[in-house]
Amino acid sequence: MSGSYDESAGADDTMDSFWEVGNYKRAVKRVDDGHRLCNDLMGCLQERAKIEKSYGDQLTAWSKRWRQLIEKGPQYGSVERAWLAVMTEAERVSELHQDVKNNLMNEDVEKVKNWQKEAYHKQMIGGFKEAKEADEGFKKAQKPWAKKLKEMEAAKKTYHMACKEERLAAAREANGKTEASVTPDQQKKLHEKVDKCKQDMQKAKEKYEKSLDELNKCTPQYMESMEQVFDQCQQHEVKRLTFLKEALLDIKRHLNLTEGQRKENLMNGGLTTKASKRDHKPDLST
Repeated sequence: MSGSYDESAGADDTMDSFWEVGNYKRAVKRVDDGHRLCNDLMGCLQERAKIEKSYGDQLTAWSKRWRQLIEKGPQYGSVERAWLAVMTEAERVSELHQDVKNNLMNEDVEKVKNWQKEAYHKQMIGGFKEAKEADEGFKKAQKPWAKKLKEMEAAKKTYHMACKEERLAAAREANGKTEASVTPDQQKKLHEKVDKCKQDMQKAKEKYEKSLDELNKCTPQYMESMEQVFDQCQQHEVKRLTFLKEALLDIKRHLNLTEGQRKENLMNGGLTTKASKRDHKPDLST
């Protein structure tokens, strides 16, 4: 099993151990968390898509407005063409951002949505089938061990109480021997009380040791059964992590405006002009 849960954890971590009763719920909760994280990722991409669309729309509006002003204005020749090329570049950048928006919504969001639908199956009564199966599997594996644990803890408590009673009885007997007001009959009763407490303590000790031995005997099978259910949860989690990593790589590629053909189309579409920086003669001769 994965090292996520360390069976050799220190005493301070006992209550936080995976093996303690009910602590398996953290593994079950990952199912709900996984579904929610898919929703979060889709929400994140949808927000980014809105930003891309908004920026693209603003560039288009800006380009249209200034193209009209330039074409109707007094500027002419190569400077006019260079200026208009800036507008052309904006239009092509706008197209790129619209492409990003479309890729995010039509490919990435849909991919996450479809995977989520295949990986998590909602129940009519609420929750997910995968979480219910894991929870039931853990409960079944833990039930016999939890029963033995409860018996051991009860026996341990009884034994500790018996030890306390024996110590108190022994202290009373010792005090009685030093007090002149205590009669021989009272001393006899105090001694009998000590003997009875010792017998009760021994019985409680034997019962505690027996319950502890029974618990230890069933622990290996308990751990094996719990590991089997946990490994199934791990397999589902590994699939989720693998999918999300691949999806995020695609998202990164879709967001990269400088990649391959996009960059070439952008540069050829408006960032270059045939007008020479220093040769103004063609403009001045018109």
